[in-house]
Amino acid sequence: MRDARAPAPPGLPLFHPCGRVRSRQPVVTQHGTSCTYLAKHLSTTSRSPSTCALNVTPLTGPRPTREHQPASSASTPPKRAHSHRPRRRTQARLASPACLASDARSHMGLIPFGWLPMDPATAATLTGALPPPFPAAAANGAAYCIDPSLLPHARQPAAAISPAAVEAAARQQQQQRRQEEEEGAAIRLVHLLVTCTGAIQAGDYAAAHGNLAESRAILAAITTSAGIGRVATHFADALAQRLFPAYPHAAPPALLPPAAPGELYSRFYDAGPYLKFAYSTANQAILDAVEGCDAVHVVDLALMQGVQWPMLIHALSKRPGGPPRLRITGIGPHPSPGAAGDELREVGIRLAEFARSLGVPFCFRGVCVDQLDGLSNWMLKIVPGEALVFNSILQLHRLLVDPDADPAVPAPIDVLLDLVTELQPRVFTVVEHEADHNKPLLLERFTNALFHYAAMFDSMEAAGGGIDPLAEAHLRGEVFDIVCGEGSARVERHELLGRWRERLSRAGFAQVAFGPNEVRLATAQLISATSFSGSGYGILECAGSLALAWHDRPLYAATAWRAVGGGSSAGGAVADNGRGKGIRP
Repeated sequence: MRDARAPAPPGLPLFHPCGRVRSRQPVVTQHGTSCTYLAKHLSTTSRSPSTCALNVTPLTGPRPTREHQPASSASTPPKRAHSHRPRRRTQARLASPACLASDARSHMGLIPFGWLPMDPATAATLTGALPPPFPAAAANGAAYCIDPSLLPHARQPAAAISPAAVEAAARQQQQQRRQEEEEGAAIRLVHLLVTCTGAIQAGDYAAAHGNLAESRAILAAITTSAGIGRVATHFADALAQRLFPAYPHAAPPALLPPAAPGELYSRFYDAGPYLKFAYSTANQAILDAVEGCDAVHVVDLALMQGVQWPMLIHALSKRPGGPPRLRITGIGPHPSPGAAGDELREVGIRLAEFARSLGVPFCFRGVCVDQLDGLSNWMLKIVPGEALVFNSILQLHRLLVDPDADPAVPAPIDVLLDLVTELQPRVFTVVEHEADHNKPLLLERFTNALFHYAAMFDSMEAAGGGIDPLAEAHLRGEVFDIVCGEGSARVERHELLGRWRERLSRAGFAQVAFGPNEVRLATAQLISATSFSGSGYGILECAGSLALAWHDRPLYAATAWRAVGGGSSAGGAVADNGRGKGIRP
């Protein structure tokens, strides 16, 4: 399966195993995947008309024609007359050699015999019992001989074909025809969705409604439980939801399955190696940063179910010389009205019981904020002497704003990064989507998201066992936010690694590179701990960053950072006891 790589849209930077970032044109090598149809749509829409023309190479040498050629002077070579009438295949008649030679001059290229221009000596060895080359045919220096295998008496009778072979050939043709029809419908479907998005962006809601209705008709005729049908269904529903308030005659969208965000997140964790990769790489960076420390304080910017921390607690319990004192501050939203209980407190109790069972001194504190830019220093209860760690898994993109936002107003992401820089943590672990969905224009945002989530759904299907409906609903919610949300209502503002490097560097951070040991460890954990080996997943490295990839297309990128502002000892601790040769300035 390694040669069936999922294609990427032009210009999308890709991680490379050698550490380089490159752009690659889409390569279609696997039939039936969502990314395949997207790449074919891209190639058909960008193809120029000239590429569809046939290249006709004229034959060299003299070519007799039926037209009468007028006499020309010696200084002016005679021009070849061209007949624009369609050629007709005429049946050759077996006649005398002179007649055949005459026909060779007048019907060259029209007789279904194999007229072979060759040397007379060579012709004599090939023609066998045939008479020598015809003298009349050698006027231009070439001899024409009949290929004996093409004569009627030399043809062998065709072998009898069994009915089973005929039936198998018919089934193969029918299957090939179905595949061609499916491919055409899929490419047409993608074209309609992109055209509908462009019409919505231009304000032509009537045209958008027509495109959406036609795409719905195609979806009704193809399978929507896998492949491009599954992906297109989510994007068509998102377009319908965006179109419905603006154009009342559009069909209302389908509703998401009723489930709490925590339940969706938990099912997404179980559906693939995505969050497992994020947690394991972040934990490894934390272990390297706090090596030799007696007290560790981890600030988790999104505690969720707390699934990340049992692995860290277990690793600390095995540390030579005994485990350190561990304190975790979990950030989460305020409980919703009517909620069954305090989720942060329940997660903290489970983590405390697990740490106690392993003999790790543990303390937990929950902090409720609805927005991460609302965090303050006093909320975190920083204790001098503790090795401070900040951890962010798929959270920083929620603090971004439109690229054309007013620069005079501090963006939420800048407020949070200023706080983290001020506290000078030993390490700041960041995992984000490797995607570009923070574009102000809907069409560009829609196209990028279509490619990214096509790869996501293809990878989830390849993991085996089908896709969990709640895990699918988790991704569907991201699609709806990207397509339907505008302004402050849109929170899924994914950006590529290069933009995150620029932003974190401006905020006063220096990247801590993952070394070769971390690459090997992440690959081993992906294969052994998640049981997804051989299904197309892989670990890519780019300038000290790691990425979880599907057929070499990065899906999630993990980085580690240290604060360099202020020159405190805490900021330089990572360089002394961190990765050794793996650290790069």
